[in-house]
Amino acid sequence: MAENQSTSEQLSSAQKLALFVLLGAQFMLSVDFSILNVALPRMGEGVGLSLADLPWVASAYALPAAGFTLLFGRIADLFGRRRLFLTGIALLTVASLLGGFANNAAMLLSARVLQGFANAIAIPAAMALLITTVSDERARARVLGLNGALLSGGFTVGALVGGSLVSALDWRWAFWINVPVAVAIMVLTPLVIKESVRPAGVKLDVPGAVTVTAGLLALVYGVSMQSWIALVVGAVLIAAFWFVELKAKAPLVSLTLLNRPNIKWGNYGGIVAFVMASGVNFGLTLYMQDVLKMAPFTTGLVFGGPGLVAVVAGVIAGRMIGRYGYRNVLAVGLLAQGLTTVPLLLTGTSTTPSLALIVPSLFLMYFGHVTAVVAYTVTATSGLDDSQQGLATGLATLAQQIAVTIGIPIFGALVAARTDVLDGVHFAMQVQIVVILVSVALIWIGLRDRGIPAGPSSSAAERQEPVDTAEAQQPAPVPVPRKVSENTV
Repeated sequence: MAENQSTSEQLSSAQKLALFVLLGAQFMLSVDFSILNVALPRMGEGVGLSLADLPWVASAYALPAAGFTLLFGRIADLFGRRRLFLTGIALLTVASLLGGFANNAAMLLSARVLQGFANAIAIPAAMALLITTVSDERARARVLGLNGALLSGGFTVGALVGGSLVSALDWRWAFWINVPVAVAIMVLTPLVIKESVRPAGVKLDVPGAVTVTAGLLALVYGVSMQSWIALVVGAVLIAAFWFVELKAKAPLVSLTLLNRPNIKWGNYGGIVAFVMASGVNFGLTLYMQDVLKMAPFTTGLVFGGPGLVAVVAGVIAGRMIGRYGYRNVLAVGLLAQGLTTVPLLLTGTSTTPSLALIVPSLFLMYFGHVTAVVAYTVTATSGLDDSQQGLATGLATLAQQIAVTIGIPIFGALVAARTDVLDGVHFAMQVQIVVILVSVALIWIGLRDRGIPAGPSSSAAERQEPVDTAEAQQPAPVPVPRKVSENTV
């Protein structure tokens, strides 16, 4: 991590350079994800994959990305975050070259598996480096807000540019476009980012790593392929992981950490935000193309405009957290994301009036979604010392990976529960609204003030219980929130 950490909101030149590289890497990974989604049909034709087999292109990426994120987040804590970050970017370069030159399904799917591993290795390390590069609470919230904005912008830019890139050149460029950016990141990273401090004498919890990784792989596979056997196996392995961690001398995941309200409810909020967003996007895509008979390019434009505007939410969210605390912003963001889908229940079979409801709803929904994403990231990584940030960001990334993976299958099942597509989409939206309302209530209660000082948004007079200065400087046993927070354990 960068060692020149400021104690004020002013960032040094070294910090700015480090943030530029890390934020650029996150942006590249989000662009890559959406470009490849756009290229999927052409990609399948190019390597001889049938329409029925196309989901394997997504699953080949999702399984390692979700299954190994937690493991590599902890490895980054123990063996060096910069080292893991560079390893992930290097692997992404190799995978992108392999995917671009793929001439059969086996090569393509192998490239996607390697990209999933690269994602699982690079993102937790990058997020931990991003968080520990800035020590000031308000500045960190703003940096995470900018990161959320770039992620949102990356997904949108990838969707808009991807179609043009694939049409003008070839689907292979959806892979190759990563290579020059990744090489630049590998060159710059050793120059601007210093290696993190590694704890001495701490070994990797191998039994815990094996059981949680196998369990997550089984769960993600079970949801993606709708396999009850895999789901049961996954549940059993996760239960085994829990018992392993109870007895482990140096557990992969501290159960005390998992019981912290901000870790537990922050990640839950992230799962809800991503499941609902991916599900709504799927439902609306199905509705616009199957019911309104809109072309795929036009459908992309409908999503693109609101998506680009929602980038502003990432910047605003960081400032809102600094002023109002993560509990308020997370709850309001999720509530906005859920309630702005209410007008979508009025959509019908006529294109013009339906689009008049969809477009403004998407503007507000994406704004709420990006706000919730920034707030959950701040919430789920607050109150920890630097040695735990790789694990915390691994958990936060894991929540996102699992949510994106299961969102479409869940909404697909809800839509399929009705014989009519329009009726099915409306039913899925109704379920989402109920889930959002219940989830906001749970998060609001779970993150209630427990008498520990709020984040910098509160003045000393407004805080319920003053904390002794000497005690506040100690990282343990009472952690001081390292991010803007309203409540920790």
